[in-house]
Amino acid sequence: MKLDRNDKWLFIGDSITDCGRAQPVGEGLFGALGSGYVQMVAGLLAATYPEGNHRVVNMGNSGNTVRDLKGRWQRDVFDQKPDWLSVMIGTNDVWRQFDSPTQPEIHVPIDEYEATYEELIDLTKGSVQGLILATPFYIEPNRNDPMRREMDRYGEVVKRLAAKHSAIFVDTQAAFDETMKSIYPATIAWDRVHPNYIGVAVLAKAFLDAIQFDW
Repeated sequence: MKLDRNDKWLFIGDSITDCGRAQPVGEGLFGALGSGYVQMVAGLLAATYPEGNHRVVNMGNSGNTVRDLKGRWQRDVFDQKPDWLSVMIGTNDVWRQFDSPTQPEIHVPIDEYEATYEELIDLTKGSVQGLILATPFYIEPNRNDPMRREMDRYGEVVKRLAAKHSAIFVDTQAAFDETMKSIYPATIAWDRVHPNYIGVAVLAKAFLDAIQFDW
């Protein structure tokens, strides 16, 4: 992948992207990019390609589902006019089905997830230089665990949409699966969802590998 000078990279998603970023726009100094993988990606881009002057914006919002992204897409994507758009969404779409089983109105079933996600892709792909789609993940090695099994299904949707729309695909679950061969899940994320510094590095590396970053 060729990294052009002065490109604007926008990352959108849920709390895993948010990580305490500045509001209303996560850009600038003093931790504005948050403490997660977006900050690490931005730092590695700047350190490795200082001449590129890459502009990175974090528009993650904690608790978001794909429904929430649709509601703020105009303001937080189109109005920002990015060159590259990276999307990681789906964790809460699945999680609410397990931690809030008596509230079906906040669940996002897989057919709605796919339809809404594809609608956003169709609306956006003609206005950006490129799309990067990252799977949701669950830091649990047992693939028969009910939530892990469902998260894998939603991840397959992302993989399918990335192939269909010629987007760059980031398999975050595969990256965590490799890490979990040697590191216990709670060492990466106590709740199996919100990664610590190890998990953040796993995500950043998976993203950079997917865009063919020259390490």
